[in-house]
Amino acid sequence: MTQLALVIDLNVCVGCHACVTSCKQWNTSGQAGPLFDDNPYQADPTGTFFNRVQTYEVGEFPCTETVHFPKSCLHCEEPPCVPVCPTGASFKRKEDGIVLVDYDKCIGCKYCSWACPYGAREFDEYQKVMKKCTLCVDRIYDQSIPEDRRKPACVISCPTSARLYGDIHDPNSVVSKAIMANGGYQLMPEWGTKPSNHYLPRRRTQMTIRADELVRADNPLKKEAPLPAAQGETLDDVAW
Repeated sequence: MTQLALVIDLNVCVGCHACVTSCKQWNTSGQAGPLFDDNPYQADPTGTFFNRVQTYEVGEFPCTETVHFPKSCLHCEEPPCVPVCPTGASFKRKEDGIVLVDYDKCIGCKYCSWACPYGAREFDEYQKVMKKCTLCVDRIYDQSIPEDRRKPACVISCPTSARLYGDIHDPNSVVSKAIMANGGYQLMPEWGTKPSNHYLPRRRTQMTIRADELVRADNPLKKEAPLPAAQGETLDDVAW
């Protein structure tokens, strides 16, 4: 059975939020929208988002590093949000494994939100229904879009290619190969939900810097050697 999913490379995610904004832009006007914002510009912005990037500082000073952790619905193979739904609004598609919500059936009881161990459900305060990532299902099957662009909006917009998309049940897919080659892992597998989305761990790399690379040609701080005296009129003289 096909299981479409995302693979997120934590080693190259820079926390730029391009995935967040592109997701919001596409879905607010798509089949899953609208995605309302209650207070988008103040100190504590609130609203409906399908994708969020959480940033953490790990380690102890001075050996610390910043980790950007994107998170959305993981499209679990055993989604706990589906069986608890009293109206059948939450369901998992057989043809591609995507977990969706039927707004016409949803009564906003929030049972699915309580059942989800990942906090991936969003309650729309205006429409009073639960919303979540759809893997841009209205985009990936749109025949009017060029085939190489039929991917989730977050995947298309990522400037570092930190987000991959494909069928994790296909051993030859780009996502399966990335998981196997880089030790991809599931988030909180102990819950038994079998999340389809995987993460590629951060990888420590050794950086080698040669001595001659420490000497800069422009030498702005004049640490290596004094710069030769300027001959004639300089740029500063012209500017002022």
